[in-house]
Amino acid sequence: MRMWIRLLLAGLFAIGIAGAAAAQDAKPSQEEAKAVTLKAADLIAAKGLEEAARSFNAEGEFKRGEIYVNVIDFTGVWKVYPPRPAGVGQSVINVKDPDGRFIVQDVLATAKDKGEGWVEYRWLNPATNRIEPKVTYVKRVPGQDLVAYVGVYK
Repeated sequence: MRMWIRLLLAGLFAIGIAGAAAAQDAKPSQEEAKAVTLKAADLIAAKGLEEAARSFNAEGEFKRGEIYVNVIDFTGVWKVYPPRPAGVGQSVINVKDPDGRFIVQDVLATAKDKGEGWVEYRWLNPATNRIEPKVTYVKRVPGQDLVAYVGVYK
């Protein structure tokens, strides 16, 4: 009887681990990207960029898997870029996707004209090493010339 209980518990434990790993590796949704972007813009407005950047660069709700918060100013200079923090301070205003679209200019236009919205383009997915469609939710930080955005591959 004890052996069956141990086997049952071991099986349940293995299922739990597999389920947790699958949930962690689950592809983030557009709704998740939007929710994280809106929360990030609110955090910057409430606490300031410096304090918010600490949260954006640390593993957690703002940085996990494919999800991470980018922040640029209205001149197209990176203020937060978790995949490569050394890039902070660099101008990305003229960055193009493989189709020649100026994606940072599109991000800025959306933030300036509408306050928030979606920008679609194609980008290299580091997980697959292929150019894939990507959609990014953009939000102007209230009262500031800063833009927070989070993208996900489609």
